[in-house]
Formats: sequence, C-alpha cells, structure tokens
Amino acid sequence: MTSNPAPAKVELEPHPGDERLAILRIQRHPVNALDQQMWDLLETVATELHSSTTYRAVVITGGEHFAAGADVKEMLGLSPEAFGQRNRVLQKAFHALATAPQITIAAINGYALGGGCELALAADFRIGGRGAVLGLPEITLGIMPGSGGTQRLSRIVGLAGAKDLILTGRPVRAEEALRIGLIDQLLDDADVFDAAVERGLYYARGPLALRYAKQAIDNGFDMPIEDGLALEADLITRCFASEDGQHGLRSFVQDGPRKATFQGR
Repeated sequence: MTSNPAPAKVELEPHPGDERLAILRIQRHPVNALDQQMWDLLETVATELHSSTTYRAVVITGGEHFAAGADVKEMLGLSPEAFGQRNRVLQKAFHALATAPQITIAAINGYALGGGCELALAADFRIGGRGAVLGLPEITLGIMPGSGGTQRLSRIVGLAGAKDLILTGRPVRAEEALRIGLIDQLLDDADVFDAAVERGLYYARGPLALRYAKQAIDNGFDMPIEDGLALEADLITRCFASEDGQHGLRSFVQDGPRKATFQGR
C-alpha cells in the first residue's frame, strides 16, 4: 500500500492481433497504487465486460508493477461511513470482474499487494514473473482485506494458507506463490505479458462453450451437488444448440479431433 499522487489510467482496449482479446491496462506511476478514481474506473471497465459481445478473453496488466494496493494517504481523509461506501465500489468492481463471462488472466510483474493482490485473485488465472511479490498486508495497518481477499484467497490456497497470509500480512515471493497455488505459472519477468497474451488468444478463439463452462464451475462451486448438476445440464444443452457446438461435433466426425474453428456463437 503506497501513497502516489500521479494521474490514473485504467484502459480496456482490443489486442491489435485479435479484437476478441481485451487488454485491461492499469497505469499510475510509479507502482500503480489504486486511488479512488481508479476504483471507479475499474468498476466501469468491469461492467463493460459484462455487456461486451466482442471480447472473449481479457489480460490484466500493470506493466512493471501489477498494482501496489490502495492509496493509504487518500484513505485517511475519509470518515468510516464514507470509507465503507467507497470500499463497496472496489469490492463491486472486483466481483464484476470475477463474474465476467470472459476468461481472465492476470499478468503479474513486480508488486501485487493489498487491492492489487485482490484484483489478481479476481482473475481466472495468474501468471507471475520471478520478481513478483504478492500479499495482503492490510493487517499491518490495523485493517483487513475488504475487496474480496478474505473470500477468494481461501478458495485458491485453502483455509489455513489464507489465514497465514492474511493474519501475518507477510509478502509472498513468486516461487512460494507458485508452490501454494497463488499463481498458476512462473516465468521470467520479461515473458509474463507475452505468455498471458498467448493464453488469452487461445481462449478468445475458442468456442462459446468456454463461457458456459466457466459459469458452471464458478456458479456451481458453492451449490449443493444436485443444483450444480442441474446447472451443468442446462448449460451443456445450450452448448449443443449453439453454432459452435454443432460445428464442433460435425468437425470431429468428418475431420478428426481439434480441427474445428469456432465463431463464438
């Protein structure tokens, strides 16, 4: 968590090689501390993803640093009531990103701390550079994670692991993050963004079924098994009825496996 007066940018733009892949870029020199303007921008961008008919995958990047948490100096000027209202903006933004229909990949270099770590936790996948440092240090400031960290971290690293990281506030370097499942892939820093884009392009060019499969996994996770199976049955029927489903089945019979190209409808 760092105070930082520089102007903020949160931009969502199509990848030049394929407009079905979006790049969500966070920029606030020098370490992408998240001020309240960025909270609002992140909510706007996440809402846009839910209504997009073009984007099918998203790479989230901050460049040299992913995001070094909330701007603490700015927070000091808020009353408890105002802070509670403002925190819900960031919580809502990250929840909207976590539930977006696109497949999301966080490309993590440098710091991903506090709100920056919570942003990474909202993604479907996390690719980290060897110099990355992740963590939820809020407890060392006398507060606690408030934008999804207490809920999403335990679902990713397990209950005991989440309590360890949150209750100590300790930073986690990339090798440990990979070992405990906080990141999914570890690469040299210079390769992180390109690897995230490559994976994003793979998902962006995939069938509509990717969207339905993500929905079944995420929404079914906390359901009783019977409700999850009912959701799964409904969604596979939608896949079967789609152009992609019909084309994929015919392609398998006529041309063999993995030959189909999909239109996302």
